[in-house]
Amino acid sequence: MSTLTGAMYTGIAGLTTHSKGISVAGNNLANSSTVGYKSTSIQFEDMFYSSLHTANGPDQIGHGSSVSTLYSDFSAGSYEDTASPTDVACTGKGFFVVTDPTTGRNYYTRAGHFSFNEDGYLINAQGYRVQGWEADPAHKGNGVSTKGALGDIRFDDLQSPPEATSFMTLLVNLDKDSEERSANPTDPFFSLQQEWDGTADPPMGENSYTYQSSMVVYDEAGGSHEVTIYFDPVQDDSVVSDAGGGQVWEYIITCDPSEDGRTIDGQELSSTSSAGLLMTGTLTFDSSSQLTGMTAFTLNGAATGDLHDLTNWTPADIGDDGNPMFTANFSGSDNASYTGDAEALNIGIDFGIHDNTPSATGWDSAVADASLIGSDIANLFNFEEPIISSNATTAYGRSSSTLSRSQDGYPPGFLEDVEIDDNGVITGIFSNDQSMELYVLGLADFANYQGLINEGGNLYSASGDSGLPITGVAGTNQFGSVASNKLELSNVDYSGEMVDLIRYQRGYQSNSKVITTVDTLLQEAINLKR
Repeated sequence: MSTLTGAMYTGIAGLTTHSKGISVAGNNLANSSTVGYKSTSIQFEDMFYSSLHTANGPDQIGHGSSVSTLYSDFSAGSYEDTASPTDVACTGKGFFVVTDPTTGRNYYTRAGHFSFNEDGYLINAQGYRVQGWEADPAHKGNGVSTKGALGDIRFDDLQSPPEATSFMTLLVNLDKDSEERSANPTDPFFSLQQEWDGTADPPMGENSYTYQSSMVVYDEAGGSHEVTIYFDPVQDDSVVSDAGGGQVWEYIITCDPSEDGRTIDGQELSSTSSAGLLMTGTLTFDSSSQLTGMTAFTLNGAATGDLHDLTNWTPADIGDDGNPMFTANFSGSDNASYTGDAEALNIGIDFGIHDNTPSATGWDSAVADASLIGSDIANLFNFEEPIISSNATTAYGRSSSTLSRSQDGYPPGFLEDVEIDDNGVITGIFSNDQSMELYVLGLADFANYQGLINEGGNLYSASGDSGLPITGVAGTNQFGSVASNKLELSNVDYSGEMVDLIRYQRGYQSNSKVITTVDTLLQEAINLKR
């Protein structure tokens, strides 16, 4: 009887272990579509044995099976493309770190379905805050650089600061067959400068120039201002005869006179005829209509008397990049946060020619002031070592047109989108077409993955068996890379789980048969007494 009873308990042990196997397989199948889920396998072992003596000596009888261990498979699952840039997958070792804001406890997950909440925190499905470091823009371009401690990733009213314009590029074609519209026999290279009247509306008449091109520049507060460059060919008889089949065009660079906040010796230019006149000069073309030379003059800071007088206009300073510069101090702005006069801006202008070795002056034989140019083309100086780009301004016999224009300033911008690269660097994309590295996703790794505690919700917590978390940046040390617009799917082997389920079912049925067989035998034993 005792042997039959033991056999019954052996069957019960088999039922218990196989039912747990069915539970494990069922849980895997239930999570076959769960993002970041790691499948579990169950291992059985035989139970204790009873000793008995036989003709062969000591022998043992087993008493069933039990669960030996549950093993989690942390291999990577397949990846699914998504439309959200904050959906991320780790394509190697590592877990994303999230923190419960209520308890401050850290959890670890492979499920990278993240989003921003109403307070700007990057969170997971449970509302736990994704952890990372602030990016260090001071070391941009030198690999991934972070600052501070691992903490919450939060985008709260982020803005990109404005940048004042410091450089302009304008490439145009000036129709060599154009007729001169402004003429000044005494100073033919400065007819446009003499025509400009900052007190008139408009300050430059439509019949006073051949071509004009405008672009928007920005002051230090992000305010936008329109700068207009006017062009006109110089067709004085002596200039034409000395040009050797080439051409000279004059130009002026201007702004709205009402926005000209410059002062000279205490005098505000905005009330003078020179208001808005920022630079004047010439462009020289050879017989092939290629740009070969340039002059540039700006108003002398010590100017006196009539500011239009050419003696007050001296050769422009050359910047470190070899381009002549003009000074602007805009007194108005269309930016709502603008609170006062902008700082004076030194803006370089590039028509496709610049000096290769800027010196104190950058000019080869510059005159003291514009009045000394006169009508002699030989007085037009040039850069000391001119460098002409392959796509410089030209004077071909076709309609005047702007080929290219650009400048390096921009207004303030508001965050519109984010991008996440392979290293987990989160870059903000702003409305002013600027981008800024803001945060770096944190990853954690462990010495023993099997020691992690599964907390549900695709979350794990550390334990004494897992070891302390090792944090770092994707793509460095032992960590894998991060893929944006992707989610890691479950790594459950569906077909394998179905096979296991059948195996556990058969095992359960067999152990049930053991119990029913023992029950039948026990009933027979009871019937012996009748």
